[in-house]
This record gives sequence, structure tokens and C-alpha cells, in this order.
Amino acid sequence: MQPLGAEVHQRIARISAHLYPSNPQMGDGSILERTNCRAKGGAAGFKVAILGAAGGIGQPLAMLMKMNPLVSVLHLYDVVNAPGVTADISHMDTGAVVRGFLGQSELDGALTGMDLVIIPAGIPRKPGMTRDDLFKINAGIVRTLCEGIAKCCPNAIVNLISNPVNSTVPIAAEVFKKAGTYDPKKLLGVTSLDVVRANTFVAEVLGLDPREVEVPVVGGHAGVTILPLLSQVKPPCSFTHEETEYLTKRIQDGGTEVVEAKKGAGSATLSMAYAAVKFADVCLKGLRGDAGVVACAFVASQVTELPFFASKVRLGRTGAEEVYQLGPLNEYERIGLEKAKKELAESIQKGISFIRN
Repeated sequence: MQPLGAEVHQRIARISAHLYPSNPQMGDGSILERTNCRAKGGAAGFKVAILGAAGGIGQPLAMLMKMNPLVSVLHLYDVVNAPGVTADISHMDTGAVVRGFLGQSELDGALTGMDLVIIPAGIPRKPGMTRDDLFKINAGIVRTLCEGIAKCCPNAIVNLISNPVNSTVPIAAEVFKKAGTYDPKKLLGVTSLDVVRANTFVAEVLGLDPREVEVPVVGGHAGVTILPLLSQVKPPCSFTHEETEYLTKRIQDGGTEVVEAKKGAGSATLSMAYAAVKFADVCLKGLRGDAGVVACAFVASQVTELPFFASKVRLGRTGAEEVYQLGPLNEYERIGLEKAKKELAESIQKGISFIRN
């Protein structure tokens, strides 16, 4: 039977192991090293990294992912404040082991061995700022992070949140192509906030619980490229022309509604984190092998003539294993689709050109 003091020492070493994973544990004769600690990942589940974990989306996203029983190891990376967020999140009494990584020099460690990488990194929208205004800064951030993914976890599923998604997904694809690691099934632009908003706003009009409503949202993730298919709402229902106009515009302008309401204090961070976790959860269920896992995402697509498009996809062990067609559209939606494709084509090309030129 080992002395009580040694047992306490080992417990302290275990705690230190996942808060400070890059250092040998405790020293002073402790026999515990990182490889022997629970920080290696004791619980069954998946290894998930969040890149941009200290930001407005990243922090609530990290908290919610720590609560997900499918996550065994959670890596939190950022260029600032990652240790503080890691310490805070690590105190939650859920199964996932949390490790923090700070700065470019620790990016490889954050990514090695990951099954799912979620990227909310970048600057947020401010009043008067379009998603295109974000492009110059966020494009470079996404390129750097995706170069790390190509090097350290090329087989991971990537959930890309960083705006403008219509351009950053093509950027990521070009980075992976250059590295020779591109798998279109594994690169998923997160458009789930559009679906969450659509479900909520439609439920308000219908007087239903949003959890009972399902609205497919296709196209892209900015302005008129966001096309809710109100003719395909479940449960089946019909809308007047005025209701259709109101709902479509509110869903398209949902992000602006939050930016203006916060009066310069931020963008849609909390609802985005919630929507991102909903999408990450279905990705993990797909990885687990669950049947019939379907969600909307912005992916490499042959649904239209564009190389990328958001529509329903079936998620499985290899990512987006099937991309569904749009189904029957009414006249309002057909007109909206043409408007969406025109703007989307420009945004996609902008992302491709950023890497190729």
C-alpha cells in the first residue's frame, strides 16, 4: 500500500497534467509523467480541437463542447488568453479532458491526433461592417490554421465558422489541395446558425415550439446567399407572400440584427456557439456511425454549377458522405436561388484567388 503522501502527490500531478500538458508533471521525484495521466484521454470518445477558443464564439463553444459526452479530449487553442479559458473550462465536472495551447508555436500540439477541428478564429463583425470587410484579416488566419491541419491532422473533419464562410471554405480547400490532403467530404462550412434562426423565426409565426420545426436553408452564409426553403418546412404549412418576404429577409439579416442590437459590443456569438455545437454534435454522431444523420452545411457540391453550395448533407464516418439535391422549389425560391448563386460565385472566386494568386 502506497503512503498517503505519495497518493496525494499523484493526484496533484494528474490535475496539473491536463492544465499544463507540455511540461513534465510536478518533478520532485513524482513517478507520474504525462503519458501516464488521464490527460492522455481516459474516457471513450472523440478528440476535438477549437481554434480561436478564447474569442466571443470560442469561449461559449468550448464550454458547450466540454459538456458533450461524445468528447473525450478537448484542445483549446488561441493566440491570446488560452491558458485562462482552459483553467476555467477544466473545472467543469464532465468527462472531457481539457488542454490549452497558446500561440503559433503550440498550434501543432493542439492539432495532432484530432478527430474534429472547429474553427471560430478571426475578428467579429462590427456595426456597418460587411462579411467582405472581414475578408482581409480572416482569410490569412484561416490559411495559417488550415496549413497546420494539413500537417498535423489531415484526416480530421473540419467545421469552419470563420467568416466570410462563402470565401473561407474555398480558401481552406485550396490550402488542403496544395498540401495534397484535400478530402471534400471532410471540409464543412458551418451554416447551422441560419437553420437555427429559421427554425426560431418560423416557429414564432406558426405559434409552435422551435424544436418541432425544421427549415432547410441552402445557398451560402451571407445576406441574399442565405435561402430558406419555406415551401419545405416541417411540419408542412403554408405562408402568405408577406410572411414569406418577412421571414426570408429576417433570416438573411439575422446577423445584422444582433450586431446592431449589441451597438458595437460584438456580433452573434452566443447563438453562433449554440448552433456550432449542434452541428459539431451531428458530426460526432456521424463519426460514431449513427444512421440517418442529416444537417445543412456549406460543402463541395454538384447540386448547382457552383463548386461549393450549402444544402442538406448526410454525415458519416468519413464526413459528408452524401449531398442532397434541393428538391422542388416554388417560384419565390427559384428567383432567390438565382440571386444567391450570383453573389455566391463572386465570394467563392475571391477565396480561391486569395490562395492561387
